[in-house]
Amino acid sequence: MSISSPTFNNMFKARASVFWILLLFECSNADLQPLVMAHALSNEQTQGPLANSKTHGAPSSGGSSRCEVITIPMCRGIGYNVTSMPNELNHDTQEEAGLEVHQFWPLVEIKCSPDLLFFLCSMYAPICIEEYLQPLPPCQSVCERAKAGCAPLMLSYGFSWPDKMACDKFPQHNDPENLCMEQPDHVDLSSHELETASASAVPKPTKKPSGSKKSCPAGKTGKQCKESLPGGSFQFNTECSCKCKPPLLAIQKESQWYNRSSVSVAGITNCAFPCHGVFFNPEEREFATLWIGLWSGLCCVSTLMTLTTFLIDTERFKYPERPIVFLSACYFMVSIGYLIRVFLGHDRVACDGLMIQYSASGPIPCTLVFLLIYFFGMASSIWWVVLSFTWFLAAGLKWGNEAITSYSQCFHLAAWLIPTIKSIGVLVMAAVDGDPVAGICYVGNQNADNLRLFVLGPLMVYLFLGTSFLLGGFVSLFRIRNVIKQQGGLNGRSKADKLEKLMIRIGIFSVLYTVPATIVLACHLYETTFYLDWMKPLVCSCNEPAVLNHRTRFRPVYSVLMLKYFMTLAVGITSGVWIWSSKTLGSWKRLWRKIFGSSTSPRPVLTNPGVGNPGQKRMLVKQYGIITTPSPGPGACGSLLGPLPHIVPNAHGAHHYPSHLVANKTPLSHV
Repeated sequence: MSISSPTFNNMFKARASVFWILLLFECSNADLQPLVMAHALSNEQTQGPLANSKTHGAPSSGGSSRCEVITIPMCRGIGYNVTSMPNELNHDTQEEAGLEVHQFWPLVEIKCSPDLLFFLCSMYAPICIEEYLQPLPPCQSVCERAKAGCAPLMLSYGFSWPDKMACDKFPQHNDPENLCMEQPDHVDLSSHELETASASAVPKPTKKPSGSKKSCPAGKTGKQCKESLPGGSFQFNTECSCKCKPPLLAIQKESQWYNRSSVSVAGITNCAFPCHGVFFNPEEREFATLWIGLWSGLCCVSTLMTLTTFLIDTERFKYPERPIVFLSACYFMVSIGYLIRVFLGHDRVACDGLMIQYSASGPIPCTLVFLLIYFFGMASSIWWVVLSFTWFLAAGLKWGNEAITSYSQCFHLAAWLIPTIKSIGVLVMAAVDGDPVAGICYVGNQNADNLRLFVLGPLMVYLFLGTSFLLGGFVSLFRIRNVIKQQGGLNGRSKADKLEKLMIRIGIFSVLYTVPATIVLACHLYETTFYLDWMKPLVCSCNEPAVLNHRTRFRPVYSVLMLKYFMTLAVGITSGVWIWSSKTLGSWKRLWRKIFGSSTSPRPVLTNPGVGNPGQKRMLVKQYGIITTPSPGPGACGSLLGPLPHIVPNAHGAHHYPSHLVANKTPLSHV
């Protein structure tokens, strides 16, 4: 729609103003509705069809509505209740817009500007009018008032006013060529007044009263949630209120999760985490999906190569190296779990409607992904302990591979039984929950205690045991190496070189496991340490100054989480290091020849030149493939039989053997 006539523009703007007053006051100021309605009706004859439009986005007769009811919790009840997507910020759905706009919720709670909430919602969830198809952005004056109140506060804590909210991008108020949204009963401020308001917008810190122990109200968390500024001397908020508020989801009485102790945020019951979380924007979540898909795909390929090599040449992998094969098999299954999440999507695996999965023990995709990642992840850690233990037995206690192999059933029992018991325990306790970042189901995403019990504790034990056995084995290998070198000679030097190569391979593989495992452990420690610091600002208003001051404590560090997901799969990717050798290449070549055919030329044979005519013998061997045995020495019982030729059928004429060569001759296999 293009508006060119100034008269029409003024008339249309008047209609929009009446429509705005009606919408803005019908929800919050019920006593003024008759006056507003009368004003609207008095102008109906001169203002045309817009005054008769459906104020709540109902479809016009004969057509479907492009408007939708506002579902963003923060923007409900601001004076209008319908919007349309996509908005001017390129959000395709209200869910995307809501996740981004809720990042400003602490500023709204602080009330740095009375215009901030209206300004944000008019950008992220703009009003929808059926008969007016052009966007209705907020007026520049709304932006300036919001910026004057909040920008100084943001700047004092190291945050700048976002570029996409630059006020010069919005139309001027009373511009007949561009309609915009303005709050009713506003007062236009001059530049000097805006500067004055900006200077006074930052609340001055006050001294913390001595002995003050103001805590959250009774019935909330029961803990002090008031945060002070660095040094502990100043604070902003004197009131503390902890409750479930946007962007968190309040559980209604009709929900099956109502009054469930497992569904809570920072001690606030009947409060749930959104499906896609609140800390990261859509771009970061999309990158997380690509990141996990990339590394899980590489892990799947690498471990599959290791397993295929094992199946081609099983005898090559003996104890103490064989646990590497089972470790690779575990990481192959872990990568399958992540790939299932990539293919099924975030919502089907980790979400229960609008909220994240809590206490999941039923949805098949969630349970399947949990079992693949958790069960085989823990089994891989135990196989690492077994691998280190068998190396210790071989190097430190001088056990042979036959002696170690005799205990293989015990190794399998420990590696598969312990994760089975732990997985059953997690399912029985309904401790499986969704990861709002990775989109997987695991244990401890929404409960730090479960993370410590089922993940952090076992991983620390496994890493300690494996590293201890590994160091013990290395000490023994160094001693053996020194003894061999002291023996001297070519034979001793050759043995020492082979032992050094073995030690290098073991050392490289050990580093490629222990470093990722240690980093994953550190990431889990980071999550458990700061978990409450991330959750409390979402429910306790007294934590918002700390939110602005300590950004890393307001939300998880994105790069740390991405590092955790990568290191979880890195061991599977590097498991092929142990098989990277010429033997592996030879195994794959033999498989290739077996699948696609091999040479059919006769195998080379040896003849006994001491029997018969050498020329005739060579001719017969070439033509018929005759293999003869050397003549036994004197006194042997075979001397009575003479040389025993064994005729090997030729590929081209097995039935053309001369009768005098095969008659009365016993094959060697029957001697």
